Amino acid sequence: MTAYAADDRVADPQTAEPAAGALAGVRVLEMGQLLAGPYCAQLMADHGADVVKIEDPQRGDVMRQWGQKADDRSLWWPIVARNKRSVTCDLRTPEGREIARKLAGEADIVVENFRPGTLERWGLDHATLATEHPGLIMVRISGYGQTGPYAHRAGYASIGEAMGGLRHLVGEPDRPPGRCGISLGDTLTAMFGALGALAALEHRRRTGLGQVVDASIYESVLAVTESLIPEWVLAGHERTRTGATLPGVAPSNVYPTGDGGSVLVAANMDTVFRRLAGAMGRPELADDERFATHGARGAHAEELDAIVAAWTSTRTADAVLTHLEEHGVPAGPIYRAQEMLADPHFRARESILSMADPRFGEFPMQNVFPRLSGSPGEVRWLGPELGEHTDEVLTERLGYTPEAVRELRAADVI
Repeated sequence: MTAYAADDRVADPQTAEPAAGALAGVRVLEMGQLLAGPYCAQLMADHGADVVKIEDPQRGDVMRQWGQKADDRSLWWPIVARNKRSVTCDLRTPEGREIARKLAGEADIVVENFRPGTLERWGLDHATLATEHPGLIMVRISGYGQTGPYAHRAGYASIGEAMGGLRHLVGEPDRPPGRCGISLGDTLTAMFGALGALAALEHRRRTGLGQVVDASIYESVLAVTESLIPEWVLAGHERTRTGATLPGVAPSNVYPTGDGGSVLVAANMDTVFRRLAGAMGRPELADDERFATHGARGAHAEELDAIVAAWTSTRTADAVLTHLEEHGVPAGPIYRAQEMLADPHFRARESILSMADPRFGEFPMQNVFPRLSGSPGEVRWLGPELGEHTDEVLTERLGYTPEAVRELRAADVI
């Protein structure tokens, strides 16, 4: 692995070797495909968990084909499958389900994102597996959850984002609902799934018992909608699309600069706005009754935004940012990938790392977050080839003989 700055991982004082990830020794079995389940397992793999990913032997996870490509290879797959071991296994066959059952039997956590009811039909649901492995934790990710009248429906992240309230809030007020440029519903659900798994691990430490972590997409989106529900019920206020601003919060917007760029300035607190007013050479604005308080600035947001924009438009983006930094006003550029790669702060913190890979040469990607001072996570390898670890896992972990593995392969089970 190479990175954009020196390796600053914390070493174990007893061994002088880099400390193991916080989840080292935790075994995770990942079933399912696409993004939410695999990203949930990726988060745990990044922090040291041993993740075995089951894939269909003929097609593999569709993430191997999705997204932008280079040399006909997905640029998404190496990230979402990093630090995992790929085992091919046809869960539609009795022999494939037996392999999955055995892998679940020695796992701490199973992550799955099939439609509810699928694992029950296969005899791989938590209730069945827990009869032999009561400490098993199963993260079940779905569109609508494992219960309720919609549980059986197919649920993609886009639908969960819409039902959870996000889509109604994204975009300009005079246009139909928009979307974020990333699969936010999937990744939010994955994060809640990983959080639930870690909470369940602590519960198991105290009780010895596993449990089901039921993470639905629509509820994961709903969870981050702040006070949207009580605003409607108790104040009769309906949040809606407001573009780049939040109602009642000013100045906090994207402002044009004289070189054709733009910067984001967030100076909505009273003390910060006073600093902004001084930076603009307009200290009197901080005492103007239209702008002296948070509520007043929110009520006169358009007027205030025009004043700030008139000032930023007279300077280059770099000049605006430098000047506001000197005055202690939060402001920042709006980055694309190329700006992230060039930024010295990103480099100093190794926010982006680059790994040598025989398929791509150097493969750059985001690092492991969050950062743990005593047991940091690490990217050990990129997404594997389909079935790259099948023989290794079946023989070393489950005790299959090489001959048995060859027979399973000949029967298209693996």
